[in-house]
Amino acid sequence: MNDLNQATINAFQLLLSGNAGIWEIISLSFSVSLSAILIASPFALVIAFFLAFFKFPGRRILISVFNTFMSVPAVIIGLALYLLLSRSGPFGDLQLLFTSKAMIIGQILLSFPLLVAMAHASFQAADRRAWETAITLGAKPYRAFFTLAHEVRFGLIAAVVAGFGRVIAEIGCSMMVGGNILHATRNIPTAIALETSKGEFSHGIALGIVLLVLALGLNAGVSMVQGKGGLHS
Repeated sequence: MNDLNQATINAFQLLLSGNAGIWEIISLSFSVSLSAILIASPFALVIAFFLAFFKFPGRRILISVFNTFMSVPAVIIGLALYLLLSRSGPFGDLQLLFTSKAMIIGQILLSFPLLVAMAHASFQAADRRAWETAITLGAKPYRAFFTLAHEVRFGLIAAVVAGFGRVIAEIGCSMMVGGNILHATRNIPTAIALETSKGEFSHGIALGIVLLVLALGLNAGVSMVQGKGGLHS
């Protein structure tokens, strides 16, 4: 018990002292995950909108595919991407394997189905007449889209936050395609696994504290956004 207490104290000291190694890992994690979400979100929102407001052959199948892929384990995505990016794979010449770019691609694939599914639910809850009225009054489709997105913005924000929470803490895909390379692809989850296996509990606890604070912050942010949405509805 004393060892655990001391490791926890050391963990806070590492964070508060600005330990370069710890904060480099934190910085890499956030840069990779934010990049993935910023790239994935616009495409996911547009697809979700089309699935909610337009009927076309295969629409229900496509919705089912996105819903199914939400539950695919991260390590399976990582394995598939590894096979594609390895030297013997079709995209091996790009030399992306074991780079932060490969991690971003993996996290885009992980977050995309979740973003589409949650945004689709938000758009479905919107009043379809708002879209039809805007088009009837001569609004350009993209302006009508942004108007409708503004109406359901609280649900869309929750979708983006959930997508970020999904990728920032995943380990399977990052380990497979990133390789957990120091100063290059080592992020918070892979570092926690490595440091704990080495017996460096203070480092693992320090990074775990960051994830815990992030989770609390994201949940608090979503609650505040949803609360404001309820007040304005």
